[in-house]
Amino acid sequence: MLRVGSKAACMACGNLVSNQVRFRIPLQKLHPLSRAIHHRYSGNTNPQRPPHRTAARYFTSMSRLPMRQPKPAPGSGGRYYQQQRNFWVVRLASRLLKLRYILLGTAVGGGYTAKKTYEEWKDMLPDFSEYNWVIPDFVWELSEQIDLDKLAKALPEMEEIAKLLPDLDKIGENFTFLKSLLSSGVSLGSEVKGASGLHLLLETSGDPPLKATDSSAAATHDVSEKQYKKSSDKEKVDQLQEELLRTQLKYQRMLERLEKENKELRKVVLQKDDKGIHQRKVKKSLIDLYSEVLDILSDYDANYNTQDHLPRVVVVGDQSAGKTSVLEMIAQARIFPRGSGEMMTRSPVKVTLSEGPHHVAIFKDSGREFDLNKEEDLAALRHEIELRMRKSVKEGQTVSCETISLSVKGPGIQRMVLVDLPGVISTVTTGMAADTKETIFSISKAYMQNPNAIILCIQDGSVDAERSIVTDLVSQMDPHGKRTIFVLTKVDLAEKNLASPSRIQQIVEGKLFPMKALGYFAVVTGKGSSAESIDSIKDYEEDFFQSSRLLRDGMLKAHQVTTKNLSLAVSDCFWKMVRESVEQQADVFKASRFNLETEWKNNYPRLRELDRNELYEKAKNEILDEVISLSQVTPQHWESILQKKLWERVSTHVIENIYLPAAQTMDSGTFNTTVDIKLKQWTDKQLPHKALEVAWETLQEEFARFMAEYKGKDQDDIFDKLKEAVKDDSIKRHKWNERAMDSLRVIQHNALEDRSITDKPQWDAAIQFMEETLQSRLKDTESVIRDMVGPDWKQRWLNWMNRTPDQHIRNETKNELERLLKLHDDHTAYLANDEVTTVRKNLEGRGVEVDPVLIKDTWHQLYRRHFLQKALSHCNLCKRGFYYYQRHFVDSELECNDVVLFWRIQRMLAITANTLRQQLTNTEVRRLEKNVKEVLDDFGEDNEKKTQLITGRRVQLAEDLKKVREIQEKLEAFIEALHKEK
Repeated sequence: MLRVGSKAACMACGNLVSNQVRFRIPLQKLHPLSRAIHHRYSGNTNPQRPPHRTAARYFTSMSRLPMRQPKPAPGSGGRYYQQQRNFWVVRLASRLLKLRYILLGTAVGGGYTAKKTYEEWKDMLPDFSEYNWVIPDFVWELSEQIDLDKLAKALPEMEEIAKLLPDLDKIGENFTFLKSLLSSGVSLGSEVKGASGLHLLLETSGDPPLKATDSSAAATHDVSEKQYKKSSDKEKVDQLQEELLRTQLKYQRMLERLEKENKELRKVVLQKDDKGIHQRKVKKSLIDLYSEVLDILSDYDANYNTQDHLPRVVVVGDQSAGKTSVLEMIAQARIFPRGSGEMMTRSPVKVTLSEGPHHVAIFKDSGREFDLNKEEDLAALRHEIELRMRKSVKEGQTVSCETISLSVKGPGIQRMVLVDLPGVISTVTTGMAADTKETIFSISKAYMQNPNAIILCIQDGSVDAERSIVTDLVSQMDPHGKRTIFVLTKVDLAEKNLASPSRIQQIVEGKLFPMKALGYFAVVTGKGSSAESIDSIKDYEEDFFQSSRLLRDGMLKAHQVTTKNLSLAVSDCFWKMVRESVEQQADVFKASRFNLETEWKNNYPRLRELDRNELYEKAKNEILDEVISLSQVTPQHWESILQKKLWERVSTHVIENIYLPAAQTMDSGTFNTTVDIKLKQWTDKQLPHKALEVAWETLQEEFARFMAEYKGKDQDDIFDKLKEAVKDDSIKRHKWNERAMDSLRVIQHNALEDRSITDKPQWDAAIQFMEETLQSRLKDTESVIRDMVGPDWKQRWLNWMNRTPDQHIRNETKNELERLLKLHDDHTAYLANDEVTTVRKNLEGRGVEVDPVLIKDTWHQLYRRHFLQKALSHCNLCKRGFYYYQRHFVDSELECNDVVLFWRIQRMLAITANTLRQQLTNTEVRRLEKNVKEVLDDFGEDNEKKTQLITGRRVQLAEDLKKVREIQEKLEAFIEALHKEK
């Protein structure tokens, strides 16, 4: 704004100044024609001439030219006409000169605007210099292996690439026009209106002498001209937006083509490196090192308030919101089980994405590689993931907190670690556990409360935003949105169903939800068919956004759409978070390691730091040494133990069922016949089986004895539970060779058939064996009788003991039966009924009521004692009967057939013990050793079993020390590799 002083050059200018006229532009820049008008009348002193108005109208070279001249004053004559003609020439010349300057200014302004617009458009492209770390080190060494000159010649020429560039002049012209539409107000020399012409408008107030006389006609023309230009301007804006979109799509296709070529080239290089062309040590990738740290932490029981705060991408969302589909698009493979509306993700799945020459998937605890380019392997992978999920879910539950670890490698995959969590539900349906909703919430919170976890919040765009549950949960865990990335899925359905597309714009701008986020993305993950491939989904997504009005109308920005841009942004955010937090976590584990080492030094200063696996290996070697010790047992020891145990097992049967019944006969022929029959039956049915049982029990007892003896040699009692479990399980698994029973039966039958005693020592040994057996039985019988009748008079007086009423009755019965035996020394083994009645009546006469059954039971024990006493006497007589035996007891009243029976039994025991000993040492000990090894191997593969059998604070402390050291070492290796990559 400029005020002209009182010393004006002419009267017209003086009148303007005296009336305090304000111009929007400096006075010296007024139209030359207006200045000429002012100074032409400066010499006129006619007081009747009206003053100039206070405003002037702006004219351009495109206005109506010339204006209608006012009528000449009377009396002016030809002089006035000449002046008018000269004035028209000057005015035309001045307008032509003005048009030149305006065109020059417009060209300069348009060029500057075009340059600025091009710079802004170029800034919209991602900075690929930040992604140099994606390319491994060996790619930079390609010049040694690949001819880069040939590769450069194969690339398109710069002229072909230049054809793809936009018309910068046209874009500048159109942006200038667009800017004029958005500006408010029109000022001289600074406002541009229209794309084909320039129209400077000088506003006037009042009726200046230069104003057209036909003002109404001019106004009507201006209004129609403005309406026409508005309609043409709108068309130009639409054309500009379409041209920008087409240009962007051209660049995008060009980038995709170059990336595809780069991907194939990297694949070839990685394959060559994988085959060993580069003779250098293959190092683990950076993401693999980081994934190993996370795997160890997932199994680590955090003590001393040590928590896992390492970054990972946590994928959360409502059920069926498209979480799994987004992960599959990032992993570039359909790797997860599919379901129509039902819950498929039942446990967290940790997916480690990395670059590799082949597109494969590998489980952490398995060596099998699933080729993701083959549909058979994809189906097998989905089935395996589903089986692992169902196996991890405990009985009575619907979801599990156990993590399934999976690695996916392939060319061009962005490196990161993602964890797919079960979808958040609002209602528990039939078939679900009652606490399913709360369990899913707790699992999601446990992962999201990690302050370094990146939350990938998935929202279904095809449903009402008010129905979202996960957004409130994410807002609670990350209220400021510093580590949250929001993803709107199923945008194609959202655009089709929503009446107001601006609602999608509100969502991706963060204005509809209360939650905050680092970035907002809109993606399309297919048409909902499980048979769609990743490539078809990508094509569908690209075609949708190319034709979508959301992008065309500016509701969505180009960097906010497609899963490809999403994966780039998530990977960038992930590695940024890793670089910021990994060193801090390494310091935390360093402090934890110091605390654990201090505790070990104070509590176990003289013991090595052996973890559970190392302790198990030590115990395994000790147990195997004990099993090997069984082979060092002498044959004499084996046979002695076997013979003793076998006789203890069968002696009762021999005495009660063979010897006593045969001894009741009256002559030797009947005795031998009875013995042969009963021995044959016994051998066929019971004896071999009893012998094998004795052998197996003997092996177990010797095994346990060696383990107990070894325990005394500075053995750690921490192995007791493990050794007991190994012994029991090995015994359960051991099956004696059944084929040995048949051969053993034949051997025993032949041994019992032999009656020939060859020399006097064998005879004496048989008599000694018989005497020891009968004395043992006699002692047992007398013990039974004492228990029946109670203490005698000496015990009653010395020990103050009394008989019970039952014992008193039995004692009276015993006395009565003993008198009967004295009268009938050769009485048979059984009482006759009349004898039982006589005994009962005699007892009743003394006032003792007795039952006939009690009389028979008492008689059995008394007769047994009486018989054994007589047999021992007979055994003493047979000590000198070997001579009569050699003569077959001819012309002799002495018969020692019972001695021959016991010799046959004794010889059968010796032969059976020898046979079993051979089978033990040659076969069964080795089979037992094999079973023990199998049990130990099975226990070694079962971590839960080892945890149950090897316990204690010492074990747990060693385990924590080992894992903390391992975590710290891997973190340091990862940090070193991370610094090298920078």
